[in-house]
Amino acid sequence: MKRDPAMPAMALYAQVKDHISRKIQDGSWPAGHRLPSEHELVAQFGISRMTINRALRELVEQGRITRVAGVGSFVAEDKPQSTLLQIANIASEIRARGHDYGYQLLAAERIAASTDVAAWLDVRAGESVFHALCLHLEDGMPVQLEDRYVNPRVVPDFMEQDLATTPPSEYLVRSVPFDQIEHLVDAVLPTAEQARRLSMPVAEPCLLLTRRTWTRTVPVTLVRCLHPASRYRLGSRFRADGNPTH
Repeated sequence: MKRDPAMPAMALYAQVKDHISRKIQDGSWPAGHRLPSEHELVAQFGISRMTINRALRELVEQGRITRVAGVGSFVAEDKPQSTLLQIANIASEIRARGHDYGYQLLAAERIAASTDVAAWLDVRAGESVFHALCLHLEDGMPVQLEDRYVNPRVVPDFMEQDLATTPPSEYLVRSVPFDQIEHLVDAVLPTAEQARRLSMPVAEPCLLLTRRTWTRTVPVTLVRCLHPASRYRLGSRFRADGNPTH
C-alpha cells in the first residue's frame, strides 16, 4: 500500500485496520463478506500474526467486523442509525419518503482558509483549502444549503471529481474512511443571501448542523448544513442503553 506523504506514518496494526476499513467503506467488501484469514493477512502485509490479531480485535470492538471461532472474520451487518449519529445521505432520506430529490452545485473552488476555518481544519490561516457550496431540494423546494470545506492534505483529488453530478458528501463517505464525527446543532437566522437561496423569509429561523470528520486524528472536512426550520427536522431516538432504535 502507498502512503500519502502528507499523512503521518501509521503503526503496522493501524495500516491493516485502514486497509480493511477502506474495503468496507468503498463497498468492495459488503456486509457478510468473509475477510482473508489471519494467515493470508500475515503473508500480504509481511507482519506478525499478533499484529494482525490486534487489528482484527479492534475492528470487532468498533463494530466493523464479526469473528466466528474456527470459521473466520466477516464484515458486520449495517445497523440503522439516526442522522445525528452518523453521516446521513439526504438524497436517500428524501427518496425514502417517496419524494423527488434535487441537487445543485453552486460553487466549487480552492480558497485561502479564513481564521475560523483554519482552526476547525487544523491548518494555517491563509492556507489553501477546498470549498463547495451546494443546494439540496425536496420536490423542487430547497431544504438544505450545504457549505463545505475540505482539507487538501487528506483529499488532494477532491476538485477533480464531478461535483456537479455527485454531491461532495457522497464522494467523501465513499472514498475517505473516517473514524470520528462531531455534530453541533444551533438555531440561527439566515443571512439575506442564504434566505434567497433557500427561498425563505429572512426572519424565519433555521437549524444549522455543523459537522466535522476526522481520519487518523486529522480533520477531513467541515460542513455547515442550513435547514429552514419549517421544512426540516433533526432528531434521533434511542433505547435506554444508548443504542438507536431499529
